[in-house]
Amino acid sequence: MQAPQSPGITVRDAVLDLMRRLDMTSVFANPGSTELPMFRDFPADFRYVLGLQEAVVVGMADGYAQASGKAALVNLHSAAGVGNAMGNIFTAFRNRTPLIITAGQQARSILPFDPFLAASHATELPKPYVKWSIEPARAADVPRALARAYHIAMQEPRGPVFVSIPVDDWDQPGELLEATEVTTRSRPEPEAIAALATALHRCERPAIVVGSELDRAGAWDEVLRLAETSNARVFVAPMSSRCSFPEDHDLFAGFLPAMREKIVQLLNGHDLIFVAGAPAFTYHVEGSGPHLPPGAQLYQLIDDPVTASWTPSGTAIVGNIQLGLQDLLAQLLKHPPAARPLPPARAARPRAEPETPMSAAFAMQTLAEVRAAEDIVVEEAPGSRPTMQAYLPFTRPGTFYTMASGGLGYGMPAAVGVALARPQQRVIGLIGDGSAMYSPQAIYSAVQLRLPLTFVIINNRRYAALQDFAPVFGFGADDVVQGTDLPGLDFVALAQSMGCQGVRVSEPGELAAALQTAISSNEPRLVEVVVR
Repeated sequence: MQAPQSPGITVRDAVLDLMRRLDMTSVFANPGSTELPMFRDFPADFRYVLGLQEAVVVGMADGYAQASGKAALVNLHSAAGVGNAMGNIFTAFRNRTPLIITAGQQARSILPFDPFLAASHATELPKPYVKWSIEPARAADVPRALARAYHIAMQEPRGPVFVSIPVDDWDQPGELLEATEVTTRSRPEPEAIAALATALHRCERPAIVVGSELDRAGAWDEVLRLAETSNARVFVAPMSSRCSFPEDHDLFAGFLPAMREKIVQLLNGHDLIFVAGAPAFTYHVEGSGPHLPPGAQLYQLIDDPVTASWTPSGTAIVGNIQLGLQDLLAQLLKHPPAARPLPPARAARPRAEPETPMSAAFAMQTLAEVRAAEDIVVEEAPGSRPTMQAYLPFTRPGTFYTMASGGLGYGMPAAVGVALARPQQRVIGLIGDGSAMYSPQAIYSAVQLRLPLTFVIINNRRYAALQDFAPVFGFGADDVVQGTDLPGLDFVALAQSMGCQGVRVSEPGELAAALQTAISSNEPRLVEVVVR
């Protein structure tokens, strides 16, 4: 049955009605002329979340969507705005984040004349890093295109979609859409789950490799129960962007690097490897040799058929990860596997000492001691990530986010979006000094929104990840890596210029108090931590 119509319904009216019914009343945006008619008579029940640059807009929306579990609405300015946002659109695609990205287009009547601000290939520009892209053929088709975009974005594997909307469409006649429900999860094949259960019964030394899709699917409890039922060691997949297993658990075995030979080395001795919610495997550099240890059998549970298609060996099972694990546990609990001895515990790291100049390890250790377990960390400090993994453990679901793409400029705005979605939790943006310069405008948004958000800037005055990685490409110990030194940055002054209080800490004895004061303030603060 068609929704009842009222005289004078416009495309704008129909879109606003649709967004209300989809619970998408926050619009993450940066204003432009071809988008202005969308926001005329902006309704009081909607919220405009301003980002001062389009990459910030998409990053905030990404963090909000991930932390809320809902799709987020983004509005960008024509081709130039989409171009500015492309780095974080790519990250949203890799993050599997459901974003409905709209961008203004010039008026239809003058498009044949190549007008100023027209996007001549609007639907092509964001490809291939959106799941679907369209410029509706008629103004009246805009609401239905947005409804379709929403359902595509929410289907697993989730991701961003794009709709280009000409500026003169908003005031054209429209009609309210009928409400449509589309399921978003599919159950894995029962026969494949049964085969995996049989393999887990028969193996002697299983290992589980967990990835970010576990946390996105809400499958934390299921994988924890599976590990404890199987007495399996649990590794984190390379480049995982979420926390999917408690890192203080006796079965936790650590993080796999993105290098084939080292993965094989760390998994050696296991006769069954079950990869849940991650590729098998993500590599960063070229490698050689087998992808698995000798004698090991691989099973994978993933919600993305494209990822499953390039799994190099074994059996890939496609479907919703939570549903698949629930079915697997039901099979195992009917006939529990024989008792296995607990695998060896992971060796404890020695404590970092309070030296001057301060080490990154001491900074992470101190943050771990100050931070509550339920506080959320959004991280973009790739040069310090191995140190973070050693000294800053995460033990609860939904408390860690980073970019799955490797592209910088995501972390600061994403922290704003996460804080907006989780107003009852404290959020910490753990950002490297190089990363912080990609989208520092996020500080302004945090201040204007009055969010309980602390930016912790790890300032080592360099692009540490590149300098540390250079030997892989033949650089010697004394070789200069061009463009990787970053002297002279003052993040406290930068924060203060946007209305955010900041403090610079270089002495280890002052760090805990500075972090505690900032995190407990329940307002935007910045702590610049100078490390060697």
